[in-house]
Amino acid sequence: MSTLSSDYICLVGARSGLRYEHLRHEWAGELRALGVTAFPTADPDRLTNERDICGMATVFPEGCFVGLDDGRAVAMGLGVRRHFDLDNPQHRLADLFDGELGTAHHGDGTWYYGIDIAVSPTHRKLGVGKELYELRKQVCKELHLEGIVAGGVIPGFAQHKHEMSADEYIQAVVAGTLYDPTLTFQLENGFEAGCALVDYYPDPAVDNFTALIVWNNPDYRR
Repeated sequence: MSTLSSDYICLVGARSGLRYEHLRHEWAGELRALGVTAFPTADPDRLTNERDICGMATVFPEGCFVGLDDGRAVAMGLGVRRHFDLDNPQHRLADLFDGELGTAHHGDGTWYYGIDIAVSPTHRKLGVGKELYELRKQVCKELHLEGIVAGGVIPGFAQHKHEMSADEYIQAVVAGTLYDPTLTFQLENGFEAGCALVDYYPDPAVDNFTALIVWNNPDYRR
């Protein structure tokens, strides 16, 4: 069990019961293993590693969260501040940083860019994802950011990629004619889905596609 005082707690999940704290270097090994478990079809060598996690804990800990169950890290939500052009959205995750993820953070960025959300299989269906999104939204409001943007995984596309394009799949999920375990959840949490992002990160099961997802901060004023 962590010995930190309650001053470090960002949130205690009303449904999950998890205690959420800002990212710290000491969790790098646990979180690396968590990411590999949470994304079994992705290339593990291309997932967030310990150096990346430490870098983000240095540059933007207030925007990164770890969910703890009796001191054990079972969930994480990592992100950085970025400038982002919604009119030219195509990019790869690797385009955002130079060598390690910490370099992706721009202190004057007007968007919260979501890098990773991962939840241990043992703690799914408990509202953890929703709680992590609420923490991210709160960061946007406190820092007066335009909102959240990310490449959202579309695991359900693996079953449909031989019959439709990634863009067609995303639009079918938006229309409600197809269900995706991740994208549908994001839409239910106030996100909008845009185009498919090509070659976003190596995941052969979905031919390296993700969906551009955006949440606009209703309190943001230019």
